[in-house]
Amino acid sequence: MQQHQIQVSYDEYPDTSSLNHQDAALLEAAREAIQLAYAPYSKFQVGAAARLSNGIILKGSNQENASFPAGICAERVLLSICSSLYPGIAVIDMAISYFNQLGTSNRPISPCGICRQSLSEYETVVNHSIRLILGGSQGKVFIIEKATDLLPFAFTSADMK
Repeated sequence: MQQHQIQVSYDEYPDTSSLNHQDAALLEAAREAIQLAYAPYSKFQVGAAARLSNGIILKGSNQENASFPAGICAERVLLSICSSLYPGIAVIDMAISYFNQLGTSNRPISPCGICRQSLSEYETVVNHSIRLILGGSQGKVFIIEKATDLLPFAFTSADMK
């Protein structure tokens, strides 16, 4: 038997004032996207913003549905927008933020499992990693250099060959 270890590295900032201008602006765009969320059931609004390799910034938000679990997360809404409007253009950075109507929103959250899978696949399709900027409505901010770092054993198209 061999034992292996997986480590994930990330940078932690006390708040947005410690970020560079571009990262702070992208996180602010994600916070603005929260207002576009439709989350009447969970009361958990998520906003995401992506900076594309052509410099364009796009936003997406979670969209729930009474026919649970037919809703879609902000990250996948945003990836759909990016690939539909700008096919083949890489997402360089994605900021994700949230507002929890039933609790606090003062710490970073991470994409759910299906969003991690979708981010990983998108990175493969455009052959470029996505840098993640994660923060709540206030408080600490985490920066992860590659979305695939969040899903080290991703199921990929290579597994289907």
